[in-house]
Amino acid sequence: MMTNKGKPILPKNGEKSEKKKENIVFANGQLTYACNDVHVIPEKLIESFCTKTKRLDLSYNLLYTLKGLENFTDLEELVLDNNWIDDDTEFPALNSLHTLTLNKNNISDLESFLLKLKASYTNLKYLSLLGNNACPNQLSDKEKDDGDYQRYRYYVIYELKTLKFLDSTPIKDEEVKEALRIGQYMKVARPIESTSHEKYTESRFTPLPESKPGKNVRYGKSRYIYFGRHSEGNRYIKNNDL
Repeated sequence: MMTNKGKPILPKNGEKSEKKKENIVFANGQLTYACNDVHVIPEKLIESFCTKTKRLDLSYNLLYTLKGLENFTDLEELVLDNNWIDDDTEFPALNSLHTLTLNKNNISDLESFLLKLKASYTNLKYLSLLGNNACPNQLSDKEKDDGDYQRYRYYVIYELKTLKFLDSTPIKDEEVKEALRIGQYMKVARPIESTSHEKYTESRFTPLPESKPGKNVRYGKSRYIYFGRHSEGNRYIKNNDL
């Protein structure tokens, strides 16, 4: 069950949506706790494994919070694919983390997300965001093309200068050079989204006065600006062109 904001309503036990056998595998510093339908990281998992886990796989759950992750102080790799991680999720600081995969979650605000990563994971080398709205490729939006995805890569590489691998592709030296040159200009502005039907029906403007039949009434000039994906004006604009 979901709330109006898209957050899950936790079941009475606070962790699992229903009783079933847990999938827990631990070996050689690698802990796998996948496909357990948990909304939060279970306390017993933290207490039992936090001091000896180097790689943590929490994929295919219902996680929307990472509370308790800060206890895994020696964690180097974190897999969070197919969860409910979104723009409101906080990322606890982990100094040793170098690999983070968040494929198929609900991240849409790329700028805010990268700020969190820069603050929490200063040694991040590998990042994967495929399947999130923040990652503009055809896996998340069929209308996106290779140009959209490349601009996204330049922006991420510019912001996270420690990265060596992004999504499914290693970062090339040529990409780093281009990201340093134009990456800061590749930020994509998100459209304002409405969470309810009422926001579409309520108007911030005063209606135009009614015109009388037989008279041509002109109230002002109309100016149209195209912000579409194929507008060449949105592509690389240099300072001397402004």
